[in-house]
Amino acid sequence: MRLRLEFTTEPFDLEEPPAHALVAREVIQDGTLSAVDVGPFGNTAEGPADAVVAAVAELLRRTLAAGATRVSLQVNVLGEAAAGEAAAGGGDPR
Repeated sequence: MRLRLEFTTEPFDLEEPPAHALVAREVIQDGTLSAVDVGPFGNTAEGPADAVVAAVAELLRRTLAAGATRVSLQVNVLGEAAAGEAAAGGGDPR
C-alpha cells in the first residue's frame, strides 16, 4: 500500500523558519519517501505504508522536541486500494 502524507507544524513564523519547521523538513527530505514537496504552509511526501508510518513517528518525536506546539497531519491511501474503495462507494474518490 502506498500512502501520501500531508503535514504542517506550528507556531508559524513568516520572517524566519522556526527550528521545528527545519527539523520537519530534514526528517522528510532525508528519509526514504518520494514526491517530497516542502513549503512554508504545508508539506507532502509519498511512500510505502511502513516508510510513511516510520516518518510520522520520527516527525512527531523530533518536531515536538524542537518546539512545535501543534503538528497537523493527514494520511491518504494512494493507488489501487483507494480506487477500489471509491468504486465501492466508500472513501474520497480524489
